[in-house]
Amino acid sequence: MLTALHIQDFVLIDDVSLSFGGGLTALTGETGAGKSILLEALGLVVGARATRAAVRKGARQGVVTAAFEPDQNNTVWPVLEEAGFDSDDDQIILRRIQKPDGKGRAFVNGQPASIATLRAIGGALLEVHGQHDGRGFMNVATHRALLDAYAGIEARVSELRAIHARRRAAQAALDDRRASFEKDAREADYLRFVVDELSALGVCAGDEARLSQRRAELNASEKVGEDIAAAHALLSDEGLEGKLSQAARRLARAAAGIPAEAGPLEAAIERIDRTLSEAMEARAALDEAAHRFSFDLAELEETEARLFAIRAMARKHGVEPDRLPDVLAAAEAALQRASADGATGERLEREVRELGKTYLALAGELTEARRAAGDALSAAVARELEPLKLGAARFIVDVSPRPDEEHSGDGVDHVEFMVATNRGAEPGPLKTVASGGELSRFVLAMKAALAAKESRTVIIFDEVDAGVGGAVADAVGERLASLARDAQVLVVTHSPQVAARADAHLLVEKAQEPDRASTTVRRLGADARVEEIARMLSGAEITNEARAAAARLLGAPARRPARRKSA
Repeated sequence: MLTALHIQDFVLIDDVSLSFGGGLTALTGETGAGKSILLEALGLVVGARATRAAVRKGARQGVVTAAFEPDQNNTVWPVLEEAGFDSDDDQIILRRIQKPDGKGRAFVNGQPASIATLRAIGGALLEVHGQHDGRGFMNVATHRALLDAYAGIEARVSELRAIHARRRAAQAALDDRRASFEKDAREADYLRFVVDELSALGVCAGDEARLSQRRAELNASEKVGEDIAAAHALLSDEGLEGKLSQAARRLARAAAGIPAEAGPLEAAIERIDRTLSEAMEARAALDEAAHRFSFDLAELEETEARLFAIRAMARKHGVEPDRLPDVLAAAEAALQRASADGATGERLEREVRELGKTYLALAGELTEARRAAGDALSAAVARELEPLKLGAARFIVDVSPRPDEEHSGDGVDHVEFMVATNRGAEPGPLKTVASGGELSRFVLAMKAALAAKESRTVIIFDEVDAGVGGAVADAVGERLASLARDAQVLVVTHSPQVAARADAHLLVEKAQEPDRASTTVRRLGADARVEEIARMLSGAEITNEARAAAARLLGAPARRPARRKSA
């Protein structure tokens, strides 16, 4: 609950420090005294948008500090933990500093915080309901969450959100796969053609250079062959070998005749023998060359056809001829990937189908749970409407199917709170059908029905009794007091019947000085409460009859709710 509030240099407030207990606290005062300033200050400290006018004229800065002591089951603790803020005890202190230039700072338990974080934490601590508040019950976007909280199915909704997120991710992947399917199919056909063409060609690195050289050899082979044949004939001339052999034999006889001086002759014989050996080897090499360079028209045509095919294929793929094996390897790898992609597409289709079935099954269960909870909530609110003098009104929780394209992580249901204020009237949206006074009482009735299901620390009603009086105002007061047994409730009111049922009473007053106005807030004791409620009953002049009536309102035990101890 809210335990303390300190406001300094905010609008018309110089310096106000307030402490709060549990139960119902009434804020009263003359119209224009500044009751709304307190609510604006509370709104600022829980993340509301600030304005330049928020800082009191002439002040260096405005400061609002609020201390809360939430229950252990309050939803604020996970929010606080997720935001990275520690709390050594059960207290949460929010602080907002606002500068005249519109800049400001926020703190949570003394640690700097963003306004978004402050808003998230404050949203779990405090809820404000004004006569035409566009948030909370008035905002149809919140109705589904309120109904889910009443039904106690938040955990199952979280499970559905996880399934929906997985399904969306799988569907997005499948959509991407389908979008590229035709392109991939065309590419696969082309890749298969490339692989077949290059495989048939049998390309290898170095083929182009080898074939080019062989082509040149074959083109030149006819003339080269003639020269090789002539040289071979000359080397094969028996006259040359015979003369060399005869010369060697004569020199051998000569050397035998002069053994002592045979050295030079022997050297000549050795060189002649070596010449004969080299001539024979040269003749063998010419035989091989003759075979290689023999002109073969069929081989030339075959060589040229393969060489031209390789070069054409290289131009087609925009690479050097030696890179054609790389092109083949890349095409084969791409074909393998395409095959794997096809298997991935089939897997994604199965996954989407299975997740879709699981999603619809769980969403259907949630629909049934929401309809049952909607009936129960409608009945609970109906019980609250009778004492609030709205017995002829009807409250309906409309749970209707959404179009398929609007299915979300929250399910397949559109949930909206509808009302009919008169018998026989068609139900319509809460914020458009009910009048100001009726709207406030509908909100109060719903809050009373939902009180056991919520964990807000503070619930604030701003003039919930506007437009009503007499017995209706008394019923509003009774309902607020009843609600305050399970939650801390602050009510800004002009109704003496409502104020009389409060556990604590704060009076907001405005003092008008020559050069400025200021707002103060004070807690009223028993006697001061009688005077304030008498003023509310009688107006500017407080009569003894009004005081007696105020005393009766305050002292009627049968109409006083059980008080809660202050924290």
